[in-house]
Order: sequence, then structure tokens, then C-alpha cells
Amino acid sequence: MNISFWVDSPLSGGEAVALAVFLIAAAALAYVYVGYPALLACLSVWFRKPRKQPGYTPTITVIISAYNEEASIGRKLKQVLELRYPKDKLEVIVVSDASTDATDEIVRACRDPRVRLLRMPVRGGKTNGQNEAVKISTGEVLVFSDATTVYHPDALRYLACHYEDPTVGAVSGRYQYFDPSGQSPTGLGSVAFWNYENLIKKFQSDIATLTGCSGCIYSVRRSAYTPLPADACSDLAEPLCVVRKGYRVVFEDRALAYEETTQSSSEEFRMRVRVATRGIRGVLSFPELLDPLRRPWISFQLVSHKLLRWQVPVMLIAIFVSNAVLYRQPLFTLLLALQLAFYATALLTLAVPLHKHFKPLGLPMFFCTLNAAALMGWIQVFRGEKYAVWETVRNAAMPVQQGQTTGAKS
Repeated sequence: MNISFWVDSPLSGGEAVALAVFLIAAAALAYVYVGYPALLACLSVWFRKPRKQPGYTPTITVIISAYNEEASIGRKLKQVLELRYPKDKLEVIVVSDASTDATDEIVRACRDPRVRLLRMPVRGGKTNGQNEAVKISTGEVLVFSDATTVYHPDALRYLACHYEDPTVGAVSGRYQYFDPSGQSPTGLGSVAFWNYENLIKKFQSDIATLTGCSGCIYSVRRSAYTPLPADACSDLAEPLCVVRKGYRVVFEDRALAYEETTQSSSEEFRMRVRVATRGIRGVLSFPELLDPLRRPWISFQLVSHKLLRWQVPVMLIAIFVSNAVLYRQPLFTLLLALQLAFYATALLTLAVPLHKHFKPLGLPMFFCTLNAAALMGWIQVFRGEKYAVWETVRNAAMPVQQGQTTGAKS
């Protein structure tokens, strides 16, 4: 390879090694964020199918996980019961994970016979509660939700229509994040990140199958459901179980779940550490799906979209350190200055709310938060942390009017 583009003077042995490290890490980073999505975009053109239209309406059980959600659960129940789905085919189970506030009383006060409360005697976590709720559910399709998300009025109809195809075992909806106050340091980053993630999910679904779902709005064919360990990340492990059984997991971008972004970088970091830790453990618990000889496409997705994504902090460290070694080269002087400016902006946002003056200045903070959490996730995995139980982080989303169709496409 001609290295004259990269350097203006001869390199020492250590600098030559640094250049190799820089190029490999930069190429890996580019592949994760640009190359893999671009490859999916190209492949998906050849696999596009006609969009499913609502009409098939199997019985549905909506399972709402709740822990100390007195501020949200009443609004959530009202919104779910008003969704446009046949009333005689809808059941709602609220799983209270040993809540200590008024969550249980609010659910019991609901007079609609379609609503049931399942109170767990001791805290066992979201996944454990979902397992128990499935045992008493009656729906042919199980929809898993949180207490703070608001669904698009036709979300259930959009999810349900795919189950007319017997090869479909699970269907994921789409997150639509918003920052109502406009003050969150990670708000714009969350919105942009999930728009990017949803695009990748659409490409994966068009080509073959997803390997993960949106945690606040995903569904599973009851006959394809697998009880999971309490510490499993259900929105990742359950779809992988479905895939392992030979079903497809489909992405339905019209089935929207509106969710408010976190309002501080510390909240975002704690949530992301928990998600990364459980996600890493989840993927590593399916070694057969990581085998490229047995499941080539699935293993390709899991490595490219999951494992390599969680390795980005290592790539960033390698890029920065190797760049520092090469700082005497003019091009690398510029690249090092740009990196320092990027990370300095992220650090400064911790002390000064730069994003309030110009929202894109919050993007470095979100990027660094996301990848610092991924690095901490690996550390937590090696330490044996499991995160079976959770604390409420996000506030309740603003209600969506039943006639509103923002963001959904027919």
C-alpha cells in the first residue's frame, strides 16, 4: 500500500506499527458505522416484499412491565385500551415487580375486565415477570411493553398483520424518541441514534430476519415463546430464541412507540451500561448462532451489528493512541486536533450546557456516553454483573391523540 498520502517523512519502527494500528482501527470503525449499513442497504434492494396491510387480527395479550410506575400506569392503561384493535381480542396484563408505591392500587381500580394485575411477591426483574405473565395469558400473540411508552393508535394492528404468515415468529415495532423540553444533553443523540438503528432493522428485516427487537414494543407468537433466565435481556434473547427455532423476526416501522429521552447524561449512561451488559451476555449465550458454518447470515449480523459495535470504544482508544504516536506527521497533527476538540466538547458539555445554545453540540456527549457505556458493559460482564432488576429511568411519554399518525406510513 502506498503510504505517501498518510505520511510526509520516513517512519520509525514504532511509528510504522502505530500507522498500521490506526488504519486497521479506523477501517473497523468505518465498517461498523458506515460499511455494514451500506452493505445491508444494497442487499435489501433485492429482497423487498410488498408491505403487509392490516386485516388479520389474532387475539393479543399486552404485557406491561412495571416497577413503581404510579405516575405512568394509569395513563398507559387508558391509552392501551383505546388502541384501535377489536375489543374482544385484547387482553392486558400488568406485571408489578413487587412495586412499593400505588402502582397496584391504580391497576386494581381499573374496571375494564380485559385488564389483570399480576403482582410478583418479590422483585425478580422484568424478564422473570414476563415469563410469569405468559403463563396466565390467553392471546395468540404476546406484546411486551413498558409503562412509560405510548403506542401509535394502530400499532397492534400493524404488529398483528404479520402473524398471518406462519414463518413469522416475532415482530418488532419502532421506537420514536423525542425530547419534549429540548434541554436533554443526549436528546438529539438519542433521536438520531434510534433513527439510524431503525434503518438498520428495516434492512435486516427486508433481507431475512432481525436479531433483536425494540424492548418497549415487540411481539412474539405465543407458540414460539421461550421462557428466559431472569437475567436475560428479553428483547434480544427472545428474538434469538425465535430465530433458533426457525422462525423469522420482522420489523414493522408503522408500529410506533413514543418514548421520552433521558434528561441527563448520567441517566443515559446508567441505562446504556445496563443495556450493553445484558446485550453482551445475551449474544454470547447463543454460541450456535455465532457459528458462521451453521448460521452464516445470523452470525454475520450478530458480529457486525452487535459484537463489533460494542468493540467501538477499543477502536477509538486505538485510533487516539496511535494518532498521538504519529503526531509529527502533518495529517495526523490535524486528525489529533480534531479528536481532541471532539472529546473536549463532550467533556465541556458535562459542565456547561452547550447543547442549549446549539443542539448538535450535544452529539459528542451522546457518542462518548454510548461508547463509554459499552466499555463499562464489557467490564461488568467480566465481573459477573447480570442486572436482573431495574429502576425506572425515563418519564412517561406525552400521550398521542388517537387520530394522530405522525411518523407512520400506510
